[in-house]
Amino acid sequence: MIILSYNSRGLGRGIKWSAIRRTISKYKVDIVCIQETKKECFNKEICQAIWGDSSASWDNVPSVQAAGGLLCLWNNAVYEVERRVKGRYFLMLEGRWTTNNQRMFLVNVYALCDLAGKRALWEDLKQLRASNSPGAWCFLGDFNSIRSQDERVSSSNRIADPLGISEFNQ
Repeated sequence: MIILSYNSRGLGRGIKWSAIRRTISKYKVDIVCIQETKKECFNKEICQAIWGDSSASWDNVPSVQAAGGLLCLWNNAVYEVERRVKGRYFLMLEGRWTTNNQRMFLVNVYALCDLAGKRALWEDLKQLRASNSPGAWCFLGDFNSIRSQDERVSSSNRIADPLGISEFNQ
């Protein structure tokens, strides 16, 4: 299973679409989860242009006033989606990985930058996981958090909030 997670910081058209399409083709990607699309709507033509052909299904969480936005595209022959759950800052796909018939939960996340917003999202995600059947879980995306101070290598904000790190790790 090959999953691509990509923060597009705006999924206008042209260059970013073709870069994603080339990556899908080169690495034989099965699922693409894009964050910060900054788009309110997607259609079949856009999704096929990003994926590269008509074999993919898709779902999205729209941006609000050109902020945020999530898009997931997947190969139906490899991942069969049975249920979708959308929140303002996440998109969960529940399905079966066809190669081994394993139940798989994929959660594409785009977290707010403020700690209160993150706390609310983390609580939503904890409840989401607790309320679902067993299976493999994959949380991916842009969490706007770090797991340790060492991850702040090239950031202009070198000092991270220890409380935020602790809460993210939990």
